[in-house]
Formats: sequence, C-alpha cells, structure tokens
Amino acid sequence: MMKQNALPLIEALESYYKEQVIPFDVPGHKHGKGLKEYDQFLRKYGMELDVNSMKSLDIISSPKSVIKEAEGLLADAYGADYGFYMVGGTTAAVQAMIMSSVNPGEKIILPRNAHKSAINGLILSGAIPVYIQPEIDEKIGIAMGVTIKNVKKAILNNPDAKAIFIINPTYYGITSDLKAIVELAHENDMIVLADEAHGAHFAFNSELPDSAMRIGCDMSAVSLHKTGGSLTQSSALLMKENKYVEYNHVRNTINLTLTTSASYFLMASIDFARRKLALEGDKLLKEILTVTRKYRDLINEIPDIYAFGKELIDDIGVYDFDETKLSVNVSNLKLTGYQVYDLLRDKYHIQAELADVKNVLFIISLGDDESSLKALYEALKEIGEEFQGGSSLNFSKTLTNPEIIVSPRNAYYSTKKTILLENAVGEISGESVMVYPPGIPIITPGERISSSIIEYIEFLKLQDTVITGPEDPDVKYIKVLGM
Repeated sequence: MMKQNALPLIEALESYYKEQVIPFDVPGHKHGKGLKEYDQFLRKYGMELDVNSMKSLDIISSPKSVIKEAEGLLADAYGADYGFYMVGGTTAAVQAMIMSSVNPGEKIILPRNAHKSAINGLILSGAIPVYIQPEIDEKIGIAMGVTIKNVKKAILNNPDAKAIFIINPTYYGITSDLKAIVELAHENDMIVLADEAHGAHFAFNSELPDSAMRIGCDMSAVSLHKTGGSLTQSSALLMKENKYVEYNHVRNTINLTLTTSASYFLMASIDFARRKLALEGDKLLKEILTVTRKYRDLINEIPDIYAFGKELIDDIGVYDFDETKLSVNVSNLKLTGYQVYDLLRDKYHIQAELADVKNVLFIISLGDDESSLKALYEALKEIGEEFQGGSSLNFSKTLTNPEIIVSPRNAYYSTKKTILLENAVGEISGESVMVYPPGIPIITPGERISSSIIEYIEFLKLQDTVITGPEDPDVKYIKVLGM
C-alpha cells in the first residue's frame, strides 16, 4: 500500500527552494524578482483570492466587465485590436490560432522547427502542413529562421494554402523577415499566425526585434510567463480583426478547450505583468540589454566558448536577433551542451533553459541583474578552463524535414503497431518524439522514420535527455502505422 502521508511534489519544491538555484529558465519573473508587486500581492492575500467566476469578477469565456477591460488594456499595450487571456499556456493559444484559421483538409505553411503545440494544432484542426525547411547553421548546430525566398516558393507551390505560421523568435532568439512575410502572405490572401512564445517583451523596446502585432500579423500567441513576468501557464492570444480574422469566431474556438474554472491568480499576474511592461518595460529592457551585452562579451573571452549574438544577422535566415537570449556554443569543449547543462545544475546550482548537442541557452529577463549574470559567467569560465580541447561526442548529422506520408490528424487516429525503434527505418511514425525543452518534434505522426532520426534519438538517450512523446518512456519501442 502506498504511504498516503507522502507529499512528493511538495517535498521536491521545498528541496528546490532550499537549493537557492539561480534561474536562467522560464518563468521570466525569476523567483518573483522581476514582478515584485505581484509577489507582494500574493503574500498579502494568499489563498483568500483563489476564487471562481462570479458576477463581480467576470467570466473568462464570455467577459463583459473586469476581464474584458483587462484584455482591452493588454491588446492596447501590444498594438492589437483584441487580446485574450489564456490560462492553458501558449500551447492553448497556438492551437486556437490554427483551429480558428484553417479547416480540416486545408493547408497551412509553417517551418518544421515549430513547437509541438503547432503539430498538435494540426491534429486538432485536421489541417495539412506544408513545411518550410529553416536555414541551418552547421557550425553552431541550430535551425535559424526561414528565408523570404523559401516562403515565396512555398506559396507558389501551394496557392491554395489558407495560412502561414511563423516563429518570432525561435528558442535561440532568431527572427525571420516577418514584415516581408506578412506582406507576401496578405497579397496571396493568406492569414499570418505568429508563435511569439519567446517574444512577449518585443513590443516594449525598440532595440529588440519587431513584435508580430506591430508588424501586422493577424494573430500571435504570446507567453507572458516566459519573458513578460507573469505566472507560469499564463499567456495571451492577440489579434487584428480584418477580413481574415473575426473576434467572435476566435473567442468561440478558444472556448472549445478553455477551462470553465480559470485561475484568477494566473489572470491577475497577466494584469500586473502588462502594466509593468507598458509603464517600465522600455527602461528595464535597456538595463537588461546593457548587462547582457557586457557578459556576452566577457563569455566570449573564455577559450573554446562562443556566445553568439547579432553578428549572425549577416547569415542567411537571420533577419534579427533577440539579445536577451544568451546562447553559448560549447562545441569546442570536451563536453556536449547536454553535459554542460547538467554540470551547471548539479555543481553550480544554475538552471539553464535548455541544451542541445552543441549549445546551452540562458534566458535573460526582467528578473535578472548583474549578480545572476556574474555567477553564470564565473561558472562558465571554470567549465571552459577545465574542459577545453574539443568534444568527440557531437552528433554530426544534420536532420532535415522528414517526408510526410499521412496528415498528422489521420496518422494520429490510424491503427498502429508497436515495434523496436531500431527496426523502424522506413516506417511511418504514429507518435511524436521530442526533447523537452524545447519541445520541437524530431518526428511527428505521419512522417517517415529515417536511419538518421533513429541514430539521433539513440544519441539523445545516451545523453540522458528528457525525451517525451512516445508511449514507451524509455523510447526502446515506437508506434508506427500498420496492423
């Protein structure tokens, strides 16, 4: 019999608290430092304000008073016509964008390095993906943005596509030429959707890349909790009402999966974060950019470590770069990015956002300052000195877009069988496989599995990464289509 006096999650949280971790991951408030006003609000009222919908507090699914006013202020801050509070994270916002824009069987153009929420949006909507291959920087080992040339090609080959989905920015801070893409898409009567999960701060400082709403996207999904300072899981969907997008239809689509018991703690945190960004964002972001630039330069003085930045703008597929994404390339060390990620956490109590084979990503936000960045720099300096000399563990193959054989929705609902991963070459995947974070699928339902994909998954398993998606948690087996 299980011991019912145990509190495993509470105990893990208390252990985390005692460890005094320095967070360079999300949420962006960084243990409350970036949104002290809301921290004080929570300490003052606590669970007294864990309440349900009522007339005086409005209802999220059909707002008429205070939530409607708060959403209006949010829209105004971002230059949108309407804003929607999302308490299911940006995942829910991305899925609502796709479901309200593209009907079953209609095409949507999107980069293959989209988050799993977009892939799941395809399953829910029944839309047919037309993938654009993002540019790849072989030296750094990451996907960049998509070029306007490839977008034009996708539109020319798929003039019947209903929408274009663009990431602004990628996890690593790379943006595509969103303005040119919007103009091109609208010329061809296509809706433009932006995954702005990591760009919640863009609208509030001119030194950052352009925000989706300011440029003219029709809808954008914004993670206020990631870089805006609100509580984890609180996000927003922003929209311009026009011939492509209609408010009531979007609201009704959101309500298909929206909880009827939305947390007022989450919604209130959006209110606080929006006010801080609107009133102080420009000043605070200037300060953050100044200290981030200082430590990016210092990190680049460490032998065999490279913190890339705006110099990438000259490369194909990089229109702009978000300098609050501090990405460190460690491919010249005797460690992979995954190993550096673990070492920082275990030895230095520094939590990075994510790692890949060659890089470790640190998110800088409103809750960061000189002290946190100095601690990161000193830890990287020690690691650089101890492990310089070149890694022999890098996975060298570049994965390109897998071949789509069946639509994601049809594959998800098809009959499947379970086979050994090592025997899956040439089979059609019946499930997604991804490392989390970032949650970008290596393979999705309906795509053909290649030998390179299997080799990469096996490499990830050796790195002890968190692989999600498959029913088999050890990823020894995978579900494929067939009897």
